[in-house]
Amino acid sequence: MSRIYVFKRFERFWHWAQALLIMTLMLTGFETHGSYSLFGFESAVEIHTIAAWSLVALWVFAVFWHVTTGEWKQYTPTLEKLQAMTQFYLSGIFTGAPHPFRQTTLHKHNPLQRLAYLFVLLIVSPIIWTSGWFYLFYDSWQDWGFGWLNLEYVAMFHVIAAFMMLIFLIAHVYLVTAGHTPTSHIKAMISGWEEVEDQEQH
Repeated sequence: MSRIYVFKRFERFWHWAQALLIMTLMLTGFETHGSYSLFGFESAVEIHTIAAWSLVALWVFAVFWHVTTGEWKQYTPTLEKLQAMTQFYLSGIFTGAPHPFRQTTLHKHNPLQRLAYLFVLLIVSPIIWTSGWFYLFYDSWQDWGFGWLNLEYVAMFHVIAAFMMLIFLIAHVYLVTAGHTPTSHIKAMISGWEEVEDQEQH
């Protein structure tokens, strides 16, 4: 085993802060939807709104950081080894097959991860943020010329996007355990150092 420094300090901060905010949004969002009672409706709405604006601010900093450091290239989709990664997650992961992706500082995410992040960025995020924004400023629809919008449809799209984000989160947490130990990827996102097999390094 060798150790390589993969995740920079800001990446780790961004990851954990984003995870905390998204889980807070889900917890309070599903409560306002009537799924259960934990904080109380009014408190849940207030916490949800604060967490949403906090996440927007975090993303603004994250976009700036990714653009200025060139780390945005980590999320560029690729078809290279896509079939091998799919096969690994479908069967190889259960039979102890070697991981087909070789992680390096310059290539942190495998092809399926890149596609998943792209799906969240281009599909889930626009739906959840647009619908949430309209939901938040419902009283201003008439002034903005959106009086024709139906609140039920806006709410429906917001909930659908929330469930898509929940599915992504569950899959993400599950696949985190696909390292050489169930906690190796978690440790890497805390320390920044990833342990890799010697033969996997370039």
